[in-house]
Amino acid sequence: MIRLNVNGRTHDVDADPEMPLLWALRDLLGLTGTKYGCGQALCGACTVHLDGEAVRSCVTPISRAAGRKLTTIEGLENRALQDAWCELAVPQCGFCQAGQLMTAAALLAETPQPSDDEIDRSMAGNICRCGTYSRIRAAIKRAAGVK
Repeated sequence: MIRLNVNGRTHDVDADPEMPLLWALRDLLGLTGTKYGCGQALCGACTVHLDGEAVRSCVTPISRAAGRKLTTIEGLENRALQDAWCELAVPQCGFCQAGQLMTAAALLAETPQPSDDEIDRSMAGNICRCGTYSRIRAAIKRAAGVK
């Protein structure tokens, strides 16, 4: 059994310690907001927070999350960021948005008023097939109160 603290709730999960965290979240805990994109940590769709750090859950073994604070899109508490996302109509297809939001939230927690360059560097590993990058940047800046 592996004990996970996900979004403030404790779960005992009977799984192989090397199982990717993504599949434990989706298949064992029913938290399907975290998406499977590439399975190789290249696209960012599976981004979650592990003790506040943005990590790719498709390549993170479940054992790495044991005893640590894990936050998924379902537990994201940054309302300003989520509101800005909606106000600026960031998502088109929406598939990448959970990962985009989780990466953006980690950035804002570390850098409350990021520059365009800081946003671009932080978000570079998150792929949006619809190409809403300018709206993503604008939403992050709005949530940060940056003009």
